[in-house]
Amino acid sequence: MASGTLTVDLDALVQNWRALKALTEAETGAVVKADAYGLGAGPVARALAKAGARSFFVATTEEAASLRHTLGEGPTIYIFSGHMAGDTDMIADLGLVPLLNSIEQLQRHFEALPQAPFGVQLDTGMNRLGMEPAEWGALRDVVLAQGPKLLMSHLACADEPQSAMNALQLRVFKEMTDGLDVPRSLAATGGTLLGAAYHFDMVRPGVGLYGGAPYTAAQPVAYLDLPVVQVRDVQAGESVGYNMGYVARQPKRVATLAAGYADGLIRALSGKAKLYAGPRDCALLGRVSMDLITVDISHLSEIPRSLTLLGRQQGVDTLATAAGTIGYEILTSLGARYTRRYTGG
Repeated sequence: MASGTLTVDLDALVQNWRALKALTEAETGAVVKADAYGLGAGPVARALAKAGARSFFVATTEEAASLRHTLGEGPTIYIFSGHMAGDTDMIADLGLVPLLNSIEQLQRHFEALPQAPFGVQLDTGMNRLGMEPAEWGALRDVVLAQGPKLLMSHLACADEPQSAMNALQLRVFKEMTDGLDVPRSLAATGGTLLGAAYHFDMVRPGVGLYGGAPYTAAQPVAYLDLPVVQVRDVQAGESVGYNMGYVARQPKRVATLAAGYADGLIRALSGKAKLYAGPRDCALLGRVSMDLITVDISHLSEIPRSLTLLGRQQGVDTLATAAGTIGYEILTSLGARYTRRYTGG
């Protein structure tokens, strides 16, 4: 088959969740937005629910609706984007919990679904989503009278443990929520690793579940093998790929593999990434194109059927570093054309 194979190790995923859960006395939820960071929200969420996760977080109501059909009744599904116009019927029919971000969303939810559950997102300094301290101070009593299920905020620099922003946001969050009889959540993966002061009543790990930094102890979850479509000998002086992105200085044996930027191999990997034949690394030559990449296999004694881009030899963050980006982008860019295999779970 001329498509790569993306293998997702659900046992490793569950092991990562349990390891993070062991770091805290708080409830441990799971963030499965963006199709579980590109790895498949259905299989991932089912495995985590089977392991004991009862709270899940997604970005949009559409994601939440799909997840409800996957998980059925029971687990709580929170929506980071809150209650947007047009979401009311899905929120009501499927028992979803929007995390309200603004006065406008509070008004919409309380008028349309006065008895429906909700949470509130607070802005403690990230200036992205949530109610700012002055807004919260003015409306807090009105909101509390409606019985929110959760008060949450999001850390901007949790992957930098020494950043003063972490302590600042912790202080602001405590000022906004101390003394209120409502469950609280501040920590995602990075915040969970910062220690108990950041845990409150619930932590909600995301990228750490999938093998990404800053959880360096994570087990690898995603494995990506790309098939060799064709092999050719390139002579010194000949070029490879678009715009002569690579010109051979000596004879090379070059393999063309079936994957490109349409499959999430971003163009920033051009001329920088490595793939693996077992333990042996093979350099990506020239530019990443839409459907294909070209790789130097001159040093291999046999022509491989496929090469590994993600695996134990190279995790998502190592690959991301080569591209000058972060593991989140590598994971969430993984394309739909791969043959997906799920093991364990």
